[in-house]
Amino acid sequence: MTPLFLGMAGTTLSDVERGFFRDLDPAGYILFKRNVADRAQLRALTDALREIAGRDDLPILIDQEGGRVARMQPPEWPAFPKAELFDRLYDIAPMTAIEAARHNARAIAATLAEVGITVDCLPLLDVRQPGAHDIIGDRALGAEPMRVAAMGRAVIEGLRDGGVVGVVKHIPGHGRAMADSHVELPVVEADDDALETDLEPFAALNDAPMAMTAHVVYPAWDGEQCASLSAKVIGGIIRGRIGFDGLLMSDDLGMHALTGDFGERAAGVLAAGCDIALHCSGDMAEMEAIAAAVGAIDELAKARLDRAMATVAGARPDRSAEESIAKRDALMAVLPA
Repeated sequence: MTPLFLGMAGTTLSDVERGFFRDLDPAGYILFKRNVADRAQLRALTDALREIAGRDDLPILIDQEGGRVARMQPPEWPAFPKAELFDRLYDIAPMTAIEAARHNARAIAATLAEVGITVDCLPLLDVRQPGAHDIIGDRALGAEPMRVAAMGRAVIEGLRDGGVVGVVKHIPGHGRAMADSHVELPVVEADDDALETDLEPFAALNDAPMAMTAHVVYPAWDGEQCASLSAKVIGGIIRGRIGFDGLLMSDDLGMHALTGDFGERAAGVLAAGCDIALHCSGDMAEMEAIAAAVGAIDELAKARLDRAMATVAGARPDRSAEESIAKRDALMAVLPA
């Protein structure tokens, strides 16, 4: 097995992709809108990936947050609310907001489990900061760390109840970045004391099964490398100060915050301490360069992967997505129109 989560080009696997994936044995896969058509197609695709891997507990990831980040969309699937609405509800009734977030996550999990998706890149634990770039914006659960943590835990638990592993992101915090890391490299100039605010939700949920790094430079900790490529940040802050010991994946290697060829990027995040390098585009040339640059997954990373997937072993949704949506909507009915 190789320490990679990889994308694919379309709604079905090509013969080239099948052979490449069979030979490489990546740790898992990630799906995007380009891979999604309808329920039957998507289930056939995830079944094909499991058949190639020979693993029932294969991590198959997606970004199904709700709001503006949703790979599975209406009319085939329900539209889910943006995280900001749960934050607004928290202003009115904190416990109601937490329960609404839990039911929403259970509904998301039911839609994912039905089509064989096992991991959702949710929740964001990024603490929203005034004046920051809108790449986080209304995707955030709030601007107060413990509020973010409380609703974030409800999301992880709701996903888990439905048989889906949650991924906290973007550790150690993307909420105060002034640039979009998809486009350029953000540099957060806040000092160590200020950054404690960003760390609090991640520390509160340091028992989460998986986390995704931020392609952000924090000069207070490492002035040279972004978190995904920084042994100082991963070892000292993520593993040390935050105390996270779950599976750590990089954010996408294809984002323009990173430089160098794809092999260098993959080798760099793994050398810095990420367990898994994430590559999303499905571009075969890029994947071949990455494959040539990495070796087999190490024992500790494999153990973390197994432990994360074991958190949902045997779990099945005990109610339909529609039932969970109805419960969520009843709780959210107090929000002003």
